[in-house]
Amino acid sequence: MNLIKATINDLDAVTELFDLYRQFYEQSPDTEGAREFLKTRILNGESVIFVAYEGGEAVGFTQLYPTFSSVSMQRSWILNDLYVKKEYRGKGIGDKLINKAIEMARDTGAKGVLLETASDNFPAQGLYEKIGFKRETHYFYYFSI
Repeated sequence: MNLIKATINDLDAVTELFDLYRQFYEQSPDTEGAREFLKTRILNGESVIFVAYEGGEAVGFTQLYPTFSSVSMQRSWILNDLYVKKEYRGKGIGDKLINKAIEMARDTGAKGVLLETASDNFPAQGLYEKIGFKRETHYFYYFSI
């Protein structure tokens, strides 16, 4: 398996994975929308995407967004997206992608990596906890439009 930081040259491969990821979360397929979204993120340097290739095929990815803490005066990374093609799950690809994200956080002097997942996504929760993520119990998260 080859794990790389995506560039514009990886756009088509990442687009396929990103669209499958969105469909996993019950969104309608939208390859062109996914491609434009990712293209903008890559060209503007607004996210970091790591892609796992196996035998020349893109089989998984993770996308991280930077954020900052005013209190600690440090950068953190939000691991927003993680997806591995169904037929490649259970092979440690998700672990490697997450560990690559953690390595990048350390390399950039970040405070850490934050992620969230659905309350019923037990396989993902198990993976995150196995790697060393701790479930936050001290804060509530709110959302509004």
